[in-house]
Amino acid sequence: MTTSTRHIPRILSRAVILAGSFCLAAGQALACTGIILRAEDGAIVPARTLEFSFDIQSNIYAVPAGTEIETLALDADESGFTFTAKYGFLGANAFEFPVVFDGINTEGLYFGAFYFATEAVFGEVSDDNRDRAVSSDELGNWVLGQFTTVEEVRAALPKIEVVGTYVDVIDGFAPFHYLVADASGAAIVIEYTAAGLTIHDNPVNAITNDPTFDWHLTNLSNYIGLQAENRETITVGDLTLATFGQGSGMIGLPGDFSSPARFVRAVAFANTALPSATGDEAVFQAFHILNAFDIPKGAVRETGATEMHTDYTVWSSASDTASRSYYFKTYKTQAIEKIDVRAALDGLHAPAVLTMESGFVVRDRTKDFR
Repeated sequence: MTTSTRHIPRILSRAVILAGSFCLAAGQALACTGIILRAEDGAIVPARTLEFSFDIQSNIYAVPAGTEIETLALDADESGFTFTAKYGFLGANAFEFPVVFDGINTEGLYFGAFYFATEAVFGEVSDDNRDRAVSSDELGNWVLGQFTTVEEVRAALPKIEVVGTYVDVIDGFAPFHYLVADASGAAIVIEYTAAGLTIHDNPVNAITNDPTFDWHLTNLSNYIGLQAENRETITVGDLTLATFGQGSGMIGLPGDFSSPARFVRAVAFANTALPSATGDEAVFQAFHILNAFDIPKGAVRETGATEMHTDYTVWSSASDTASRSYYFKTYKTQAIEKIDVRAALDGLHAPAVLTMESGFVVRDRTKDFR
């Protein structure tokens, strides 16, 4: 089911214009890929990669229940409203901002922001809407701090105005669309475009970037012949044709790093993955799938761009909505690290930050032969 709510009048935010100029200056930061795996024990595991053209200095930002959060906090010239977090939450931030772009709360609700540069249209803050204005970059705080289920989020979204906030470090606004999933397995994609607010159910366990989510679903019709099973030998005229080894069922699967290609691959891999008995197994499998979307430095860049402006996988994460656990690895720290959300927030009385990077470590096992 797709629901749509149009906000009239709606003002075209500078997000689209400034995001475009930012992408030209810093490379196309458009390569995030998300999947959802469903374990046989009921655990739901959303997982994703985060790509950018430079290190966005993400760390783990933890917010305990009872924290008072002010909206429009990154806008020095505007003020919004204050709400109290009903539930504690944590996840990845960027640039030391007090906002979670990807994370999970104590009730097993997951939120992820994905770049949506050419489609995103947000409102502008005014005296008429500042008492319900939430910036596009801080929607994660509002969702994770207030709600426990997808249905609660769906019902509450029309009551707020998501606006664009100018952010100095990127010289523009944060043009996102969003994936929200809960412990029951419900999942939605939230988009703000020229058509207003649209909430899509997510039946295919995947998300990438532009164009809109419904466009990606339509595009899947171009790949209805894909399957996990190898193709059989066929006869054409008097000629017998056999496949070249394994993988023939996926012949035609797009392999580039464009958003439509990654969406098709994400759908294919998420929905053909072997069943995971437990959430732990699903997390393990999710990181293996995400490895197929890892972008090495140099593979995606603008013409004439330097190495510093080359898209690459800054970090990857997975969330177990049943055990309320958050997992991550970074470009430098390839070992997967885990945080028990409820245990980490227990006794925490104010927001806190944990450094994500632990450094690249190689385990030398030469002596194990002796």
